[in-house]
Amino acid sequence: MLDLRAPVEFARGAFPRAHNLPLMTDAERAQVGTCYKAEGQQAAIELGHRLVGGATRQQRLSQWVDFARQNPEGYLYCFRGGLRSQTVQQWLAEAGVTYRRIAGGYKAMRQFLLEQLDRAATELDIVLIAGRTGSGKTRLLPRLSRAIDLEGLAAHRGSAFGALLAPQPTQIDFENALAVEVLHALQRPGTVFLEDESRLIGRRSVPLALHERMQAAHFLELDIPFAQRIDGVLADYVIDLRARYQRAAGEDGARLHQERLLEDLSKLRRRLGGARYEHLQGLMQEAFVAQHATGDVQGHREWIGILLRDYYDPMYDYQMAQRADKRILRGDADTLCAWVQQRELLS
Repeated sequence: MLDLRAPVEFARGAFPRAHNLPLMTDAERAQVGTCYKAEGQQAAIELGHRLVGGATRQQRLSQWVDFARQNPEGYLYCFRGGLRSQTVQQWLAEAGVTYRRIAGGYKAMRQFLLEQLDRAATELDIVLIAGRTGSGKTRLLPRLSRAIDLEGLAAHRGSAFGALLAPQPTQIDFENALAVEVLHALQRPGTVFLEDESRLIGRRSVPLALHERMQAAHFLELDIPFAQRIDGVLADYVIDLRARYQRAAGEDGARLHQERLLEDLSKLRRRLGGARYEHLQGLMQEAFVAQHATGDVQGHREWIGILLRDYYDPMYDYQMAQRADKRILRGDADTLCAWVQQRELLS
């Protein structure tokens, strides 16, 4: 899709795979808006044509023509499907390119997607994938034929340690991307699998109606040995996250990774209590010293194990006790996948 809105509008919220080639820059849009308030619509239109005229118009038109030819099945739109998209559609036609325009623009599509999220809350057959921290729930999702990865869409792993290097999408972008996934799911019959999540994934919020539906859903519980859970946390938060920092920051990556994990641990200080927090902080620092000196990551297992056993597991046990009647099956990844495959064969 060809999004003609100004960059500042696009940054507030956009659709997955939409490409922003604006009719006007942010500064040009601001000038036109000021003119509209002071002198009215016709004066604003005339100013817009002066600002986007001559070589500027030709340069932008060339980009739109290239996009249309590379994406012949696409659509163009502005915010409300008004003058901006109508103007560009006309200029393309004058250049010999017929391109479709979305009536109602971004605003209408956004409203449609929000309606699909509400629809999903009532129509989708949802089964959750639950499991203790480190059990590999996110890694299980790609093995299921109809799964929506909420953490992937939110660009966050879901815990106090879950932030990735790249910033999370805006709330609007998260909702748009989720709604597109939901829309695809609504087109096909069958169960949709979601990871069991709290309302907030980092700073992004799962839409209320969908989350309430998730709270009432049945779940499969992924259950793996404690040592394997430590392996999973070590792989994700120590090995993989450090590699991401090193790719992004080079020699500073190791230091930034250590600072980041220590900062994440500090977020739990009040809940852990002072003595336990100080103990875990010391273990983490010792593990980093050894890792920096020799590359050995095994020292991290101790603080990870304590955090899982004494902090995350008791919270999980309490939550599961409230929902025990919703559990369908408990087992390892292969057991759960076999159940899903059998269910699909029988449906």
